Amino acid sequence: MDPVDRATLQTAKGIAGNANQGGRRQVTIIEREAWDRMMEELACDLDPSTRRANLLVNGISLAESREQILKIGDVQIRILGETRPCERMEEAQPGLQAAMRPNWGGGAYGEVLNDGEISLGDEVAWDTST
Repeated sequence: MDPVDRATLQTAKGIAGNANQGGRRQVTIIEREAWDRMMEELACDLDPSTRRANLLVNGISLAESREQILKIGDVQIRILGETRPCERMEEAQPGLQAAMRPNWGGGAYGEVLNDGEISLGDEVAWDTST
């Protein structure tokens, strides 16, 4: 996982250039605040890229967000479900997999609803217009 300052998202596909295109799990997202809480709980300091999610957001809770529309800049992502932590999390840090299980700590996945570019610092909010 290589951090970037911007990415192009494609409708019904995901992130341009990503190996996994299409399907239901087009984009995976984790919360910075949840990650920081887990690192404090486990007394460790792993980089969020350890989670292997596509996007890291802050200032918004992903818990119980199924079927909601997340806006990042001008791009809309429909949240389809919770991303469950795999055994790789346990390999990275003992206890991490269990720490991620409650309250959507492993993040969320969704489908991209419109083409667009997102950049570091873009506003992240729930679309309440529907």
